[in-house]
Amino acid sequence: MCGIAGFFRASSPDANETTLRRMGEVIRHRGPDAGGEYLDEHVGLAHRRLSIIDLSPQGNQPMFSSDGRLVIVFNGEIYNFLTLRSGLETEGVQFRTKTDTEVILALYSKLGTGCLKKLNGMFAFAIWDKVDRTLFLARDRIGKKPLYYYHAGGDRMAFGSEIKSILQIPGISREIEPTAIPDYLSYHYIPDPKTIYRNIFKLPPAHFMVLKAGCEPRIAEYWDISFAETGRASINEAEEELLELLQDATSSRMISDVPLGAFLSGGVDSSAVVALMTRASENPVRTCTIGFQDKRHDESPYAREIATLFNTDHQEYFVQENLLDTVSLLPKFFDEPFADSSAVPTYHVSRLARQAVTVAIAGDGGDESFAGYAKYVVELKENLTRQLVPRPILSLIHSGVEGLENNILARKARSLSSSAMMDPGRAFFRTNSCKGQAAHSLLLSENFRLACRGYDPALHTLQYWEKMQGADHVSHMLYTDLKTYLPGDILVKVDRMSMANSLEVRAPFLDYRIIEFAASLPSRWKIKGNSKKIILRNAFRRLLPRSILNRAKHGFTVPLDSWFRSELKPLAESSFLNYQPLHEILDISTVNQIWQEHQEGRENNGEILWNLLMLALWHKEWLS
Repeated sequence: MCGIAGFFRASSPDANETTLRRMGEVIRHRGPDAGGEYLDEHVGLAHRRLSIIDLSPQGNQPMFSSDGRLVIVFNGEIYNFLTLRSGLETEGVQFRTKTDTEVILALYSKLGTGCLKKLNGMFAFAIWDKVDRTLFLARDRIGKKPLYYYHAGGDRMAFGSEIKSILQIPGISREIEPTAIPDYLSYHYIPDPKTIYRNIFKLPPAHFMVLKAGCEPRIAEYWDISFAETGRASINEAEEELLELLQDATSSRMISDVPLGAFLSGGVDSSAVVALMTRASENPVRTCTIGFQDKRHDESPYAREIATLFNTDHQEYFVQENLLDTVSLLPKFFDEPFADSSAVPTYHVSRLARQAVTVAIAGDGGDESFAGYAKYVVELKENLTRQLVPRPILSLIHSGVEGLENNILARKARSLSSSAMMDPGRAFFRTNSCKGQAAHSLLLSENFRLACRGYDPALHTLQYWEKMQGADHVSHMLYTDLKTYLPGDILVKVDRMSMANSLEVRAPFLDYRIIEFAASLPSRWKIKGNSKKIILRNAFRRLLPRSILNRAKHGFTVPLDSWFRSELKPLAESSFLNYQPLHEILDISTVNQIWQEHQEGRENNGEILWNLLMLALWHKEWLS
């Protein structure tokens, strides 16, 4: 795992060796073991290395092809590189190192952009062809590794694993993209290809960019997920196939020349990963987990149960002290507003793991492929209501519950009836968003409201929902989450918080073969009634105890509602209530109303308050 950065020299006449070195230095946390730069009259490339495979200096980057024509900077791991290397060697290719980086160079020399279809891994890389004067950028299929770029017309381009590298180039503006604010307030993150800054973008997952000197960049998608069912004799046959695939995906992610362990929450996915690691390891697996004093949010007893079952070398850490220090750190690593509060425990579990290992294997991705979220059950019930109950009757029901007392039952009835009256894609956007469209309008200052007039954040969700025309409702939801929530939220959180601690995280469930396999299964094998992740739970019934397989999904949640009435209250008051520059973006009277409702206990607004706090802390860190 590493960090990369670079520029086309046309992007800034003032960009020089000092600029390039600074672009690498600000992401030193991504690769503290070594750094290097390449600069010619056309491009600059910078690299920070976290040594995982082939720890020798021969693995340092930028790396050159054997003929000196190509130069690469690469962030990530290619899990099938040994197989690819063997195939290339039979064709006469000679290698000077034991790295996966050199395999990418050799593949690109032979196949050009077609090399991407051969790679199984997590990656973001840039290759400069000195002869063709072409820069090739690519990002992995799922979006595990980040890649940002600046583009302001023509070949004015710069890139980096994190936005902070791009901001080191003289003359690059930090002007806010107005529509990114309602996006952020909706999703908790800013969906690709946008960032908070005008002219700085995210290269979407499964995309590449080709840029020639003097030309506009060409961006193309090289992979997508097909939800076409393939015939299998039975679910039992599919369970065996799944177990075999997951074992291979896990074992291939255990290749490392440095110490390796696992994140363990006690949920099905992380427990399954530990079970498979134990089968593939001769020594006890190192595991670590995070706990909370608030028992409603504490999963450590379940993690302890799995650790005992598989005799792991287990560590626990309880989040209690230094909360404010952790919260204030977040904007330094995210570079733009990001409001998934589980970043706090993710940071701590990464820090804990890094004390013992350099690589951690995690269970991320199982919920999106195998339908593990409770929201999918709710959405299916809403969709059934939508199909069975005529809209006029739904409207009457909604009117009838609108005036009911504001208790849990009334809220659920209002939510069900209003969602059932929506188009399915827009209802799913509402499920995934923090607040509805009306709330964004009220939260924005008058200037930002005018700048965003007519803009609809739901369009990011709807573009993927509508691509699934003809598919069933489950496939619509899973595809949309795989394209939005997974890369925009989950993978950003894991990458930044692990890299903040110079820790590499690998996720077997995110192997594209697993995702394609899950997409090929009938939806009823994944979710039915209130049962979620059916085939995954069935596949592991011989390896995991019922207490783990049958427990409800907990999630890496934190007690936001209580935090904003206690530890976080002073920071919040100074950050978004009394921080004048933020009032240019937000309507302070609406913010005050949300704050007072929460403090008086009339509403639990912890989620939206966390959004506002992260926006304020980002603004202080990067714009003040």
